[in-house]
Amino acid sequence: MKIGMVSLGCPKNLVDSEVMLGLIREKQLDITNDPAAADLIIVNTCGFIESAKEESIGTILQMAEYKKNGSCQYLVMTGCLGQRYADDLFESMPEVDAIVGTDCFTDIGWVIDQVMQGKRLKHLRKLESKNVPLPPRMLTTPSYMAYLKIAEGCDNCCSYCIIPQLRGPYTSRPYEEVMAEARALAASGVKELIVVAQDTTRYGEDLYGKLLLPQLLRDLNDLEGIRWIRVMYLYPNNFTDELIDAFASLDKVCKYIDIPLQHASDNLLASMNRYDTRAQVETLLQKLRTRIPGITIRTTFIVGFPGETDGDFAELLDFVERQRFENAGVFQYSQEEGTVAGDMENQIAPEIKESRYHELMALQAGISEEIHRERENEVLEVLVEGFDEERLAYGRSQHEAPEIDGTIFIENAGELEIGQMVKVRILQGFTYEMVAEQEQ
Repeated sequence: MKIGMVSLGCPKNLVDSEVMLGLIREKQLDITNDPAAADLIIVNTCGFIESAKEESIGTILQMAEYKKNGSCQYLVMTGCLGQRYADDLFESMPEVDAIVGTDCFTDIGWVIDQVMQGKRLKHLRKLESKNVPLPPRMLTTPSYMAYLKIAEGCDNCCSYCIIPQLRGPYTSRPYEEVMAEARALAASGVKELIVVAQDTTRYGEDLYGKLLLPQLLRDLNDLEGIRWIRVMYLYPNNFTDELIDAFASLDKVCKYIDIPLQHASDNLLASMNRYDTRAQVETLLQKLRTRIPGITIRTTFIVGFPGETDGDFAELLDFVERQRFENAGVFQYSQEEGTVAGDMENQIAPEIKESRYHELMALQAGISEEIHRERENEVLEVLVEGFDEERLAYGRSQHEAPEIDGTIFIENAGELEIGQMVKVRILQGFTYEMVAEQEQ
């Protein structure tokens, strides 16, 4: 048996995929990157917003073609889309042999056995406790980086979000389990450790009665071999002074804050069930920039949320122009059934969402280009990630997270190798990338 895997969605989903691959490897089954050669294909889906659902369905149908034109005999759907629409998908997609819920992905070995015996099944049981140690993962990221998932689920219950229903309540992984995995990753040669959860700032609160992310960062900072520690999905309401001190003082922690803010209008923030006002967010941003010199702040915004007026949107534009974020992602609101916002009146017309999206993206693109130009002549340490067709090296500095931020191209790459860290001087800054040369 050869098993193929397609992982969609966020890095947290990717960690689940890596756990499944580890379990498959333990069963001594072969794993292939070529879906045409796979006897069984697993698609780990995302069901967060409409575009993610469409991508997941499209991928399932694409993989189903290998049942006709390849070696594939079995197709298994895991992840959020299967959890959310199991009954409908099981009926409407006969190509799928098994649908596995988000609490059941560690049962993938048993599921494979069932479908190989000719059974077609939905496996959606709920765990009594999510604090079950994760089996060893098979990393799919480059050898120099890995994600470290510190919690599952979410309690924030933002009115637009379906995640708490798909992933359950916020559940921190036990501290020693997290540290043991981090030590193993460091020993394997990982240089960049990327800490993820639905809300990393809340880590430890449910298990230990206190916020433990600052302590976790201090202990991760002591690990030999780790060069960068990057933290994603930091929510503003639990961004304490102790956490700010950790970012400011720990030499391996990237001076990079990924903080989803979603809007700047207090009316919209309240309607979204966010915990902060614009004034509170502005106070936090000022504190971060004052106490962590050279910090990069990335955020995300939603445009076209129900009831968003021209005035609300103008307030968001003003906020972005004043704050000058280094990077920002913009999403058009997706009306999701089962959410509070999905049932709200005053849904915004698609053409207005589209217009606001482009206007905010254009504003942010100009700001990002200005900031990148201001970096010209600055010396940065860059992690080399690859070479283009002209053998121009490219990579990232502490200011860029993988997949979502820009790229730094290095002109005189010489004998550089993938995974190497090198000092470069920025020559030119553009909207989404910079050009540099290696420091001699």
